[in-house]
Amino acid sequence: QVQLVESGGGLVQAGGSLGLSCAASGTIFGITAMGWYRQAPGKQRELVARITSSGTTNYADSVKGRFTITRDKAKNTVYLQMNSLTPEDTAVYYCNAVRLIQNNYWGQGTQVTVSS
Repeated sequence: QVQLVESGGGLVQAGGSLGLSCAASGTIFGITAMGWYRQAPGKQRELVARITSSGTTNYADSVKGRFTITRDKAKNTVYLQMNSLTPEDTAVYYCNAVRLIQNNYWGQGTQVTVSS
């Protein structure tokens, strides 16, 4: 099992910045990717950004150029720096880890609210 503990998030005005972090623990061997998803009210959960064990990153088109995902291998932690936030970024953000390709683990979610 993999446990994911998220921190960060909160309330920010449009144009502001926030950072999220997600620490993995437990059976972390075999984790091939970690990332962030978000779910806004009435919408499906969507990928925001992910980073693979080799360091490859990919982003949703809506956040490219504004969000940056990074990782600290030694701490088994991934970070999401979010800049130039807009109200459309308001959602619950979930950390995700993929282990041995097919096993998905999720954090508890953290609320990000961007006021206009």
